[in-house]
Amino acid sequence: MIFCLINMLNYVDRGAIASNGVNGSLATCTDSGICTGGSGIQGDFNLNNFQDGVLSSAFMVGLLIASPIFASLAKSHNPFRLIGVGLSVWTLAIAGCGSSFDFWSIAICRMLVGVGEASFISLAAPFIDDNAPDAQKTAWLATFYMCIPAGTALGYVYGGIVGSQFNWRVAFWVEAILMLPFPILGFVIKPLQLKGFAPLESKQTLTYTETNVSETGDDDTLAEDQALLKGSKSTSKLWNQFTIFSKDMQELLHDQVYVINVLGYIAYNFVIGAYSYWGPKAGYSIYHMNNADLLFGGITIVCGIVGTLAGGLFLDRISSTISNAFKLLSGATFLGAIFCLIAFLFKSLSGFIVFFSMGELLIFVTQAPVNYVSLRCVKPSLRPLSMAISTVSIHVFGDVPSSPLVGVLQVTPKISMMFWLLL
Repeated sequence: MIFCLINMLNYVDRGAIASNGVNGSLATCTDSGICTGGSGIQGDFNLNNFQDGVLSSAFMVGLLIASPIFASLAKSHNPFRLIGVGLSVWTLAIAGCGSSFDFWSIAICRMLVGVGEASFISLAAPFIDDNAPDAQKTAWLATFYMCIPAGTALGYVYGGIVGSQFNWRVAFWVEAILMLPFPILGFVIKPLQLKGFAPLESKQTLTYTETNVSETGDDDTLAEDQALLKGSKSTSKLWNQFTIFSKDMQELLHDQVYVINVLGYIAYNFVIGAYSYWGPKAGYSIYHMNNADLLFGGITIVCGIVGTLAGGLFLDRISSTISNAFKLLSGATFLGAIFCLIAFLFKSLSGFIVFFSMGELLIFVTQAPVNYVSLRCVKPSLRPLSMAISTVSIHVFGDVPSSPLVGVLQVTPKISMMFWLLL
């Protein structure tokens, strides 16, 4: 429950900064000389569209740098202490956003927000997987990842209300206050260990039973890693930490199941990223929707929550194995893409809504299974790193570059949408 609330708050912030109430707009003047003042961040700091776009993806800098660091440190430090550190940075960075005075001050704070996300995103999923009942592991993961669309949607509403009724700065300050108890919990809560990791106060390693991957030598490898770190001077310890990270990365990149799963996840996020930006524009152009933002947003929220939960529950029902997860991933993605592609062939808005909703529902079914595979195809001690690299990859190669790339390739909105759906 704590991890779900943290994830929800993180994505509430992601939605809030994109909302009209917080993001705002530039001042405008008509030909007759009537001017309207700017609003929100863009209006107060007089940001151009490029600078405004940078703020939405600036978190990637912190996430990219910090994710592998937190995942590696989990071998030698208690994961909950690491989460406490990361969420402390997140809380201070969000408060800094509310106190920013120009583009660079808020941009740096948005970069630091990614550090907070990095601290828990790679450690939460392994912990949930450790503690969920065997028959409900994927459903628990689905609940955690369901907080992404739910939090984003709530952030749009929250940002719009607070920004319009009070001030965009207040939205950030309230977020920081709401998050404050969680970093404190990370420091004071009784230390809990991830399975497959040796407790720091003991020389013995924990045992772990895994049905999907072979763990021969995992305990020995972990003992070697911890022995390498103990008793070293600070400089050599840093080098040893890097050596362990390099070794773990090589092992991850030689795992064919993991690599194929992440490549598929990158393609999936490339499409979702392009859809989230160009979908409303295409809907407005093709079907002349006056409420394209509301319609596409509403479909995505409902299908995101229902589809994500349904995917986890269904995989648990048919037995949670990597083989079944891949069957569900390929089937749901293939059918979902067909429904979405057919939707854009309809001339009527009603036909489009029905088929596109079915397609979106199927596409979101993949959220829990794809993360289940990333957790279960590697040995336990590599799970935090596998989740960290997966998260970084889907953003760096997926949703972040997709919008401008699809924009370059765009001929007409309809052709553009059909092109990336085929991908």
